[in-house]
Amino acid sequence: RGGRDGSESSGGRGPMGNAEGMNSDSGGDAAGNTKGPGRSFGKKKKVGGEYVKKPRTSLRLGTSKKGRSANKNMSRGSLKRRDRSKDKERRAIAAIDRNTVQLPEGPLTVGALAELIDEKPVAVIKYLMTDLGVMAAMTQTLDPATCIAVVEGFGMYADEDEDYDEDEDEDDEEETAIDAGIAFEEEDSDLLVKRPPVVTIMGHVDHGKTSLLDAIRNTRVTAGEAGGITQHIGAYQVDQEGQKITFIDTPGHAAFTDMRQRGANITDIVILVVAADDGVKQQTADSIACARQAGVPLIVAVNKIDLETANVDRVKSDLTGYDVLTEDLGGDILVAEVSAKEKLNLNELLEKVLLLAEIQDLKANPDRLAQGAIIEARLEKGLGTVATTLIQKGTIKVGDIFVAGTTSGRVKVLLAPDGKTRMKEAGPSTPVSVVGFDGVPEAGDLLVVCDSEQMARDLAASRLRIAREKEAAAYQAGLMQSVAATFSADGKFKETREMCVVVKSDVQGSAEALTRALQELKLEDDEATVTVKVLVSEAGEVSKSDIAIASVTPGTTVIAFGCAANFAATEDARAQNIPIEYYSIVYDAIESVECRMQEVLSPTPEGEYAGEVIVQEVFNIGGVGNIAGSKCTAGYVKKGSNVRVMRGDKILCEDKIASLRNFKSEVDKIEAGDECGVGLVIFEDFQPGDRVESYIE
Repeated sequence: RGGRDGSESSGGRGPMGNAEGMNSDSGGDAAGNTKGPGRSFGKKKKVGGEYVKKPRTSLRLGTSKKGRSANKNMSRGSLKRRDRSKDKERRAIAAIDRNTVQLPEGPLTVGALAELIDEKPVAVIKYLMTDLGVMAAMTQTLDPATCIAVVEGFGMYADEDEDYDEDEDEDDEEETAIDAGIAFEEEDSDLLVKRPPVVTIMGHVDHGKTSLLDAIRNTRVTAGEAGGITQHIGAYQVDQEGQKITFIDTPGHAAFTDMRQRGANITDIVILVVAADDGVKQQTADSIACARQAGVPLIVAVNKIDLETANVDRVKSDLTGYDVLTEDLGGDILVAEVSAKEKLNLNELLEKVLLLAEIQDLKANPDRLAQGAIIEARLEKGLGTVATTLIQKGTIKVGDIFVAGTTSGRVKVLLAPDGKTRMKEAGPSTPVSVVGFDGVPEAGDLLVVCDSEQMARDLAASRLRIAREKEAAAYQAGLMQSVAATFSADGKFKETREMCVVVKSDVQGSAEALTRALQELKLEDDEATVTVKVLVSEAGEVSKSDIAIASVTPGTTVIAFGCAANFAATEDARAQNIPIEYYSIVYDAIESVECRMQEVLSPTPEGEYAGEVIVQEVFNIGGVGNIAGSKCTAGYVKKGSNVRVMRGDKILCEDKIASLRNFKSEVDKIEAGDECGVGLVIFEDFQPGDRVESYIE
């Protein structure tokens, strides 16, 4: 049926019905051997009398490139290296984009920052401690600079808003001001009118400041002050020849430095009261420094000139040591020689005040939103928070919405300085008591009337956030100082002990002053340092919540300064054995706390001192422990009594006598001159020379 031809063509089988193909493809070889059907490797087509081979179709799957790619491969290769720098730049930019963290504006808590960078909070806290030296908890806020440092420390990039446009719209500027907790308004000079002067009376304690103001006002304020000394800051207004003068009375005790500073900052004129029989004292110099720092002029009032021991020339001479030169000595400081008790030369003093006010040309705009300074704040039953405020600009009215520090509210009642007369409005340089706060503002806060209640709340919230951040920063600084002191102690580290107190006062300013005075107290010896930690410092009566806070830390004392405790708080304090101490004079409160600090520094066991023994030798008895072979040197020692083990000036421990032996017999009592063996319940590390003091309940 056809055979192989001798041609090179390849392909499939030939068609069976083609005679020509049969003749050409079938047959045998030269030897006559016949072959079966074979493959056809292509056909030949006769074109122009010649056979032409038809192009074959390959069934092989090729992997070589076709078209231009094939031609390109056939070209000669180049030894020049391809430039891949652009690809690397693109990959680097993409990697930076993947590792960039978008930080929101403002501070972040540690937990929120850990979530942003996809790390565990423990890892972030560890990095803060070891690399940045910041001690922080999960809920503590971090400033933006610290957040950026943490992000970069974990190998990421922080996306900062570098494209800030200073010409942003007014809405953005308003939000920024609210976030910053600041709200000020420019003053139009064409709307300013004359206002009364604000005069602050300052000087040393018991030099007659309040008595002088009483003589001017014809009142008796000092009669209502505990101990006859001023411990509150007050504001009053008097009339002199048809013109009003606003007076601010400040305390003279050293603990009320902040009050004097506030009085100097909100005043126009300072009257420095100096007793003619006492001269210039410490708080007199402090008052001069406050006036100079505030940049306000001085008027010296030499009081008590009616006394036989009065020496006005000595007072003027002492003042020259503080660069206070009076007019008769070639200076420019006005002087008035007065007597508050006899009411001498008071009009002369007021005339000099008005003269100085005329020279200063004091003006304010009454037709604007009010702005004032909180002088004092307190809690009163039936009214809530009452803040004595000096209006500095504008006119405050009943119903106005305001913000003061971290508090806000709406004016419900305006009370005159007498505390009884109700007012509808108050203009510049007018002292007034404002009722309507949602909390107790700090003395010295700025009260600003706002257009809307939402703005007031936003400002208060922003200021509260800022205040918390400052407290956290101060805590971090103190903690780091403590850690640094620990590492640099070189084995001589002193034990730090704290005496915890809760301070409640009738007014916020007194609570602040007492808290500052207590925090400055410090006692130390070779072994320990004792400081005061104020857990709460607020105005108002002692409540159950104060007792609950005091109960958390053992040994906490509640100090009620000029206020009382309600019935529920008294019952809780009695049940939990928490002392509540009442004071009306700041000296007594500070001295009492100092005495308790001494007890914390050198604790005394309960009971009365009975006697002591001195350890002469230490014996180790199997099954019993160490026994101190001692000799009683004073009083007597009783079995079961409370003891304090002393080594030099150091208190080792407080314990109880478990065993008391005289020779081999167990006794109940050892008197002076006898030798004994003393065994304590817990302590065993005796050394010769130790003293064991006994206290009998």
